[in-house]
Amino acid sequence: MPIISLKTYINADKQTVFDLARSIDLHQISTKHTNEKAIAGRLSGLIELNETVTWQARHFGITQKLTSKITILNFK
Repeated sequence: MPIISLKTYINADKQTVFDLARSIDLHQISTKHTNEKAIAGRLSGLIELNETVTWQARHFGITQKLTSKITILNFK
């Protein structure tokens, strides 16, 4: 079985990277080309434990919705 390994080096401390990974605002900026928007649940800021966010985006001409819930949040 082939294995694909990808490493990304980020010039930032771990807390900054962790916070950016759960930033609703940054996600919307990074997916501007698909017009992805948070439409329910947490709409901006940093998503926290037991919160949800519902995203809406248009891919391949089809509008889709996806809801995610944070069930574990552990930063070490």
